[in-house]
Amino acid sequence: MPGSSRPATNKIFEIAENVGVAPMLKVEPTERFSSRVEHYLRSRPSYPPGVIDLLRRECGLTSDSVIADIASGTGIFTRLLLENGNRVFGVEPNANMRRAGEEYLAAYPKFLSVAGAAEATSLPDHSVDLITSAQAGHWFDRERARAEFQRILKPQGFVVLLWNERRMDTAFERDYERLIVQYGIDYEEVQRRGKRAEGSDYFAPLLFGLREIPNYQDLDYPGLEGRLLSSSYIPQEGHPSFKPMLTELRRIYDAHQRNGIVRVEYDTRVFFGKLS
Repeated sequence: MPGSSRPATNKIFEIAENVGVAPMLKVEPTERFSSRVEHYLRSRPSYPPGVIDLLRRECGLTSDSVIADIASGTGIFTRLLLENGNRVFGVEPNANMRRAGEEYLAAYPKFLSVAGAAEATSLPDHSVDLITSAQAGHWFDRERARAEFQRILKPQGFVVLLWNERRMDTAFERDYERLIVQYGIDYEEVQRRGKRAEGSDYFAPLLFGLREIPNYQDLDYPGLEGRLLSSSYIPQEGHPSFKPMLTELRRIYDAHQRNGIVRVEYDTRVFFGKLS
């Protein structure tokens, strides 16, 4: 986003000018969502307001905090930070996701879009009060990302990693999970990757906090289909499994919908701590 019209005395926009032409780091996992941007923006869940309350209480978040939201994607979590009044660097390596985020957040003048990645944000040393990353930490090179976070974070600043994790408490949720296991192309590998990149690993050997906050989505059939197709491990149109998968999804929806709606429930897991 251009910064030349903003006051030269405003440090945050001086930083934005410096990083605006930074090269984008190419990392293979960042390309997994290039063809799923529309589904991701329309059908992925947001995060409960309690997350912002938690960051105020535990991490010293105020409306004046400068935040780097790493792998900001289409801006779903970024928007909550902007609505809190924060200035936010949305650091996103995938060009399609980044453009979608820029459009989605165009009404927020404190949003600054950056072509960068967790391992190479291009932000200056000790330039942010808080680092956040939603639904992305399992894709990072943990050691390189941790070193980069330490570099850009101000002393005593916090890192916050959060995930919406689907629950398996209802018959609908168990049927939906079985569909993903049956048709997901590399679902088990993504699950293993997620387990290897547990949020606590970013903070060891230092202490960290973990909170779980209930979350949910109420979806009609198009919303449920979009939610499924937003996942990187799900076959896309043209794959032999695509049509049978959607036939099964429709059967599951018809069996469990109430007044045209199915509910997907989540635990929003929030890891937070300092790196020094």
